[in-house]
Amino acid sequence: MKIFPAIDLYQGQAVRLYKGDYEQMKVYSNEPWIFAQKFAQSGAKYLHLVDLEGAKDGNTANLETIAKIVQASGLFCELGGGIRSMEIIDKYLALGVNRVILGTKAVEDPLFAKEAAEKYGEKIAVGIDIKDDRVAIKGWKETAAYTTDEFFALMCDYGVKYVICTDISKDGAMKGTNVELYRRLKEKYPINLTASGGVSTLEDIRQLNEINIYGAIIGKAYYEGKIDLKEAVKLGGEQ
Repeated sequence: MKIFPAIDLYQGQAVRLYKGDYEQMKVYSNEPWIFAQKFAQSGAKYLHLVDLEGAKDGNTANLETIAKIVQASGLFCELGGGIRSMEIIDKYLALGVNRVILGTKAVEDPLFAKEAAEKYGEKIAVGIDIKDDRVAIKGWKETAAYTTDEFFALMCDYGVKYVICTDISKDGAMKGTNVELYRRLKEKYPINLTASGGVSTLEDIRQLNEINIYGAIIGKAYYEGKIDLKEAVKLGGEQ
């Protein structure tokens, strides 16, 4: 299982939100690329980036910061937040981002996700954020009509190979991750599934690794000193 330490970006800073609430934001650094370098020193090979301004507004306000992180870290970088056109996909891939994550756009226009998957292949992932068994969009501010299973099935039909799934109720709460949800989705859908939200202990990593999913994202637990990234990478195994 691949371990993806996360950097969430807002106004060029590394921050974390509590359950997606922009009013509950904690700033960890004005130099987020330093965190990326520390991740690499801990043995991580992968990095999960989120442009929170992009997720909310659909812009690319953190473009320069993202470029600096990609260049400074040398890690495999996946990026989500505000990616709503082929032009933006091209822009980020040209920066050296390895995989882009479609969120709101994929839900509002599933055919766009299909076209992107056909054009860019494994450089495309879809972020499926879950709130009360519904798909949430626009920085988790709205809930779409799709149930979890309806949207997973549609993305599989449309050729999407990678999904990052977040249980919003767990995100930033430091109370564990939803292993049962990920086990069920892994068994039901032929997709590379990455777990996000609530991964707060090495035990969470161990349990997720046991169900043989593609990856796990570590966010707040790292910043709060609850997870030793070097140990998490060892537990994950495949890096």
